[in-house]
Amino acid sequence: MTSSIETAQRGELPRIHELLEEADLPVAGVDHAESFLVAREQERLVGCIGLEVYGDVALLRSLAVRPETRGSGLGKLLVERLLETAPARGVSVMYLLTTTAADYFPRFGFEPIPREQADPRLQASEEFRGACPDSAVCMRLRV
Repeated sequence: MTSSIETAQRGELPRIHELLEEADLPVAGVDHAESFLVAREQERLVGCIGLEVYGDVALLRSLAVRPETRGSGLGKLLVERLLETAPARGVSVMYLLTTTAADYFPRFGFEPIPREQADPRLQASEEFRGACPDSAVCMRLRV
């Protein structure tokens, strides 16, 4: 089945939370559906990815794909679409924190960095303030 990827609608926030909880990802700070891209198969939400923008830096967060859809390349498509749209939003550097996908993101150009080297503006993010543990790997990509 083919998935469509588009900006989430306001009313989809509960469905995004459900998908993140299913993937064991934090929902803290996920307050605006419009900061997410979602993948749908017909009316069913099967994937999502978020972007928190802080000036010209951003935090990629909450990449999730339903278990029965994993391995289909949908996660890759979500990341690629997010990376394509980031420059139009004024983003020049993107960061992420991960406890499980440090081997996944280098294929997109992300490199691990010490967490303390992340842009200080990201401290406003729930993920940097504690939703992600200190053991999470911090990664950076210059867009």
